[in-house]
Amino acid sequence: MAKRKILLLNERDPRNPLAGGAEVHVFEIFKRLAAKGHEVELLAASFAGCKSLEVVDGVRVHRLANRYLYYPTVPFALRAAVKRSRPDVVVDVLNKLPFLSPWVTKTPSFAIVHHLMGTTAFRQVSFPIAAVTWASEKLIPACYRSTPMFAISPSSRDDMIARGVSGDNIAVLPPGIDDALYGGGEPVADRAPTIVWIGRIEPYKCADHMLSALVKITEAVPEARLVVIGEGQARPDLEAQAARLGVADRVTFTGFISEQEKIDWLRKAAVVVNTSEKEGWGMTVIEGNACGVASVSSDVPGLRDSVRDGETGLLYSFGDIDALSTSIIRLLLDPGLRERLVGSARDWAQRFSWNRVAEDVENLLESAIEPDRRPGTLTASPFD
Repeated sequence: MAKRKILLLNERDPRNPLAGGAEVHVFEIFKRLAAKGHEVELLAASFAGCKSLEVVDGVRVHRLANRYLYYPTVPFALRAAVKRSRPDVVVDVLNKLPFLSPWVTKTPSFAIVHHLMGTTAFRQVSFPIAAVTWASEKLIPACYRSTPMFAISPSSRDDMIARGVSGDNIAVLPPGIDDALYGGGEPVADRAPTIVWIGRIEPYKCADHMLSALVKITEAVPEARLVVIGEGQARPDLEAQAARLGVADRVTFTGFISEQEKIDWLRKAAVVVNTSEKEGWGMTVIEGNACGVASVSSDVPGLRDSVRDGETGLLYSFGDIDALSTSIIRLLLDPGLRERLVGSARDWAQRFSWNRVAEDVENLLESAIEPDRRPGTLTASPFD
């Protein structure tokens, strides 16, 4: 394949203190493409103390403005970047506000779909920002009607189709994992009843559900402990809730920690939990699977794709605290069930590879640049 110039649009880069799973996903792919000789440039938001220009994992990162001014700035910066470097393709990461690059530039466009907020935005941010997010997402079907893209799960693909985007334009490529990092861990039967919750501590992630469930869990399993890994705006409320429920001494809030520290927690966890209202996929679920941990996750878009219910973990009805606590208690008290689920979970995790994802994305980008060229066989996804 010819070496291409790729211009990425995503609000955050991995150095941003607010970076999350979307940034991990984007950089795991595009640092591999940069290593293969492609020129990759990212237009991102700035943050306190950052450099305006920096190379991160082989990707040239231009930081434009703070997160409040970033989106109004992008169209002008995009036109300037196209004029300056003449990229072969512009890649929109549809994770927050859509960039609508097909309407901004004639350069071929490609899109990556994590998940769209929809009405969930009104429970996450203030009404004016939520209204802008909701309204801007309404423009996606018209703007990206002819844009090739990939979604990170069948659920995200179905959401795009329901919004009016042609399914013929959407491939499904779930995120991979790093085999060199994830894996191993203590024998399943020897693990203490440690429950791990991982994610940005934001309202839509619903970590408060896990704290409410912990009350019932500790009645059945007095040794149970909860580790909440992550940082976010909802953390003060979560700590206050733990104190109010009388479980503060059973909860560890780690804040932001390194990847290796996160892996260390997963390698000794008995259960990994995801209580989110909506996800694009469920990277922490698969990472936990690779480390020998079965999951208990809400039965919502994205998570119902990453968790094979009754095979690699258990799904429960979102918001049902009794069902959440019952599922966790069941796993903690039945090591035989955990052993069975973990065996399948490790096999499931091995299906996902960043190298294969990067190869598939390279293939898809080429078909976006040259529309008459159909992409070859994609290998990264276990889904039809």
